[in-house]
Amino acid sequence: MPFVSTRDDVRIAYKDWGSGAPVVFSHGWPLNGDAWDDQMKWVADHGYRGIAHDRRGHGRSEQPWGGYDFDTFADDLNDLITSLDLRDVTLVAHSMGGGELARYIGRHGTERISKAVLLSAIPPLMIKTDDNPEGVPEKAFEDIKNGIVAERSQFWKDLSESFVGANRPGSRATQGNRDAFWLMAMQESIEAGVKCVDAFARTDFTADLRAFDIPTLVAHGDDDQIVPFDATGKKTAQIVSDATLKVYEGGSHGLALVPGYKEKFNADLLSFLQG
Repeated sequence: MPFVSTRDDVRIAYKDWGSGAPVVFSHGWPLNGDAWDDQMKWVADHGYRGIAHDRRGHGRSEQPWGGYDFDTFADDLNDLITSLDLRDVTLVAHSMGGGELARYIGRHGTERISKAVLLSAIPPLMIKTDDNPEGVPEKAFEDIKNGIVAERSQFWKDLSESFVGANRPGSRATQGNRDAFWLMAMQESIEAGVKCVDAFARTDFTADLRAFDIPTLVAHGDDDQIVPFDATGKKTAQIVSDATLKVYEGGSHGLALVPGYKEKFNADLLSFLQG
């Protein structure tokens, strides 16, 4: 598996499939680039070059003790894009990766970027505040950190249920979906797991979203139990100047993994790439 080295000498692993216009995928927490395998094959089969990296502290990338903040993640993404000399890029990001994408545009602009896709993404702000009453209460984030530290393997097994919506009547989420979530989560360092919670809970991406000057697809399930649609996707689509909003009825946070929703998202992604 190839690696790029960041400006602070952290080795970032990535996959590079197919050829054509590049589509760079940023994964959610606590996953890694494998979460995008279905979409990577889909775009490669349709004439695009799919690239997915493992964020520092996740998957096969190195696990430094620090750097778990969105300025660093955005600069890591920039290091990947510039090291491979990618241009006319479509950025596709899920969940926490959406913060990475937004901060990348806020810090590095869109000279190399042509389109963006935010799937179940955390911007503009996750935590509940007086100005963001639809957000997630602070206690929920503290409970997550405590769960990781106390016994992370069982915590990930439990969290997988709501992540893919397996706790909903008629859900098509499989045990395989849940097992894949657990496997990827266990490859994340415990330090990254905890520090990323503070980062994705408290970082405000409003100014970054206002810097978007490219076509952007905002896709979100209306039954997302992890990143509430009303606090995130709905507001993002209102802030980004050239945004198209796609809402998946009954869709979970991990809808790109779940049979039925996965195929719908793949079709929408391809349509957006070709549009």
